[in-house]
Amino acid sequence: MSVLDWGIVAVYLAAMVAVGVALARRQRSADDYFRAGRRVPAWAAALAIVATSVSAATFLGAPEDAYNGNLTYLAVNIGQALAVVIVAVFFIPAFYRANVTTVYQLLARAQGTGAQRACSGAFMFGRLFASGARLYIAAIPVSLIAFGDLSSTHIAMSIAIVAAVSIVYTLLGGLEAVVWTEAPQALIFIGAAVVLIVLLLTRIDASIPEIVAALGESRAADGSSKLTLIDARTDPALPFTLWSALIGFTLFNLAVYGADQDLAQRMLSCRNALQGAKSAVLSMFIGFGVAALFLVIGLLLFIFYTRPDLAGAAHARPADSRQVILDFILTECPSGVRGLMMAGVFAAAMSSLASSLTSLSSTAICDYYRPLAPGRSEAHYVRASRAAVVIWGCVLTAVAVVCMEWQKRSGQGLLTFAIGVMIFAYAGILGVFLTAIFTRRGNSISAALALVAGAAAVFLAQRPHLIRLPELLGKPDLRFSLGWWMLAGTAASFLVCIAGRRGPGAEPSP
Repeated sequence: MSVLDWGIVAVYLAAMVAVGVALARRQRSADDYFRAGRRVPAWAAALAIVATSVSAATFLGAPEDAYNGNLTYLAVNIGQALAVVIVAVFFIPAFYRANVTTVYQLLARAQGTGAQRACSGAFMFGRLFASGARLYIAAIPVSLIAFGDLSSTHIAMSIAIVAAVSIVYTLLGGLEAVVWTEAPQALIFIGAAVVLIVLLLTRIDASIPEIVAALGESRAADGSSKLTLIDARTDPALPFTLWSALIGFTLFNLAVYGADQDLAQRMLSCRNALQGAKSAVLSMFIGFGVAALFLVIGLLLFIFYTRPDLAGAAHARPADSRQVILDFILTECPSGVRGLMMAGVFAAAMSSLASSLTSLSSTAICDYYRPLAPGRSEAHYVRASRAAVVIWGCVLTAVAVVCMEWQKRSGQGLLTFAIGVMIFAYAGILGVFLTAIFTRRGNSISAALALVAGAAAVFLAQRPHLIRLPELLGKPDLRFSLGWWMLAGTAASFLVCIAGRRGPGAEPSP
C-alpha cells in the first residue's frame, strides 16, 4: 500500500465519520434515530439494502466461491425474486398499517407481547453471531494490509479497528447516517468490482471468447463446469441447486427481507408502504448485478492463477483461497487503484456492520427498554439508543473473535459460513411471522416454542445421523445443504406456532 492508497482509504473513512457528525443534530427522537423520520427516498433505501446485504462476506466470499466452484450461487436470486414479491405485497403493507418501528412489534398485536419479545430476542441472538461472522470476514483484508498476515492475534486487532470506526458514525447519526453512508458505499464497492474486472481482463492475454471457452472446459470440485449457472441435480448436499433456490432460499430471503430488522428497517425508513416496496424490488435487481460481478471476478481470478497459457505468465497461487481476491489487489493492482479496492472492501465491511448496530439497538430499545421504562423524554431514548450502539459494538467485537475460530474449525467457505450462521434464528422467526400474517393462529407460548422447534430442526438437518435418517433411507452419506436446513426449520416452526390458539385480545391479522 502506497501513500496514495492509504490516503484514499483515509479520506473514505473520514467522510463516513463526517456524515455521522453532520446528521447528529437531526436525531431528536427515537423515530429519527431508528427510522430516519421516514425521510429516505426509495432509491437511497434500495442502495442501503444492497450495501447491508453485500457485506465483506460477498466481497471476499463470492469470488472465493466462483474460484473454487462455479456460478450456481446466482441461483439463489430466483428464491430472492419470489421472496421480494411476497414481502412487497404482504409484509411491508402490514408493517406500515401497524406503524411499527421494529418488525417484531407486529407480532405483539397479533400474538401478544411474549411473541414479540421472543422473536426479537431470537433475532438479536442470531444477528449477533451472523454479524460477528461478517465482522470477522471484514477483518481479513485489514489484517493483510496492516500486518501482512492472517494470524489470530492480528485478525483480532483488525476486528477491533473495523468495529471502532463503524461504531463512531452509527453512534452519532443513527439510521439516517447509516443509510446516507451506505448509498455511496454501495456505489464504491460496485465501482471497485467493475474496475477489478477491467484490470483482470487487461492482465489476461486471452480474448473474452477464449476465456469463456476455457472456463467451460474447466471443472469445479464437484465435477460440474465452471460456467454452470443452473444446477438441476437433486443431491440435497449441494448448496445452490435449482430446487434449493426455489424452496429453501425463497424461505431464507423471506426471512431476510420480511422478518429481519437489519434489512426491514431500511424499508420502514421510506415515506409510505409503496415506497418501501419499491426499495425492496429495486434492491433485488441491483443485488443480482452485484453478485454477478463478484462471481465473474472469481472466474477471472481462476484463469489468472491456474491458466498461465491464457494469463500470459505463471502467477503464484494463494495458498489460502479466502485471500485470492486480496492477493491480486495487493500484488497486481497499481497504486491508486489499490486504494480504491481497499476502500471498496471497507465499504462492504462497514455498511453491514453499521446496519447491524442500528438494528440490534432498535430492537433492544423499542422491544425491551422502552416498554420497561415508559414515559421518558425522546432525548432520553436517543441517549439510551446511542449507549446500546456502543454496547452492541463491543459485544459484536467479542463474538467476531469467536467466529474466527468457529469458521476455521468448520472447514466451510466464507460465504457458506456467513449464511449458515443466521439460519438457526431465521427459520424459527419466519415460521412465527408466516403464522401471524397468513393465519389467525398462534400466541406467545406457541411462538416461543416455535423458535426452539425451528432451531432444533436446523440442528438435526445439519446432523441427520442423530436421528438415523441416512440409515433409514439407505444413504449413508446423506447430507443436507443450507436451503434444506431453512426448509426443515421453517416447517417445524410454523407447525408448532399454528398449534396455539390466538388469544381473545389479539387483533386480526394485518
